[in-house]
Amino acid sequence: MTRRTAPRPGRRVGLAASLALALAALAPSYVRAQDEEQEVIDTLVAMWAAIEAGDLDAYAQYIHPEFTAFGENDVYLAEGRALELRSYGDYLTRARDVHTEMHQPEVTIRGDVAWITYYWTDSGYTDGGRFASRGKSTRIFVREDGRWLCIHGHYTAVP
Repeated sequence: MTRRTAPRPGRRVGLAASLALALAALAPSYVRAQDEEQEVIDTLVAMWAAIEAGDLDAYAQYIHPEFTAFGENDVYLAEGRALELRSYGDYLTRARDVHTEMHQPEVTIRGDVAWITYYWTDSGYTDGGRFASRGKSTRIFVREDGRWLCIHGHYTAVP
């Protein structure tokens, strides 16, 4: 019968055991990173849910005071949270039954800054009838007081 013992100090550990130890040490940070990435996705989905519900106040909770955006049809950079809220407030007077879906999100986090790239599709109704669109986007978030706030958006419609 072969008896197995824990490696003694100075004794070589096999590659598989070394890899297992390394993965075990990394697992908590990997899980934490996945959780943070999911928080960014969840924040964006909550922003869309607020718009879909027609709740501008709920949407405002996720917008940084220094928000900027390059919209689908904007020639110039839109600057400021107040402008973003006025624009969406106007949109909500014209649009109803809006639903947005996110496809292939990729989140990158560096400290308290995160960016997400994704494709989107949306549909709904305006006074002009049914609409549907699709595009690609990048959103930048900053973490303040433990929450992710959207500080920049760049949206490009795809025909």
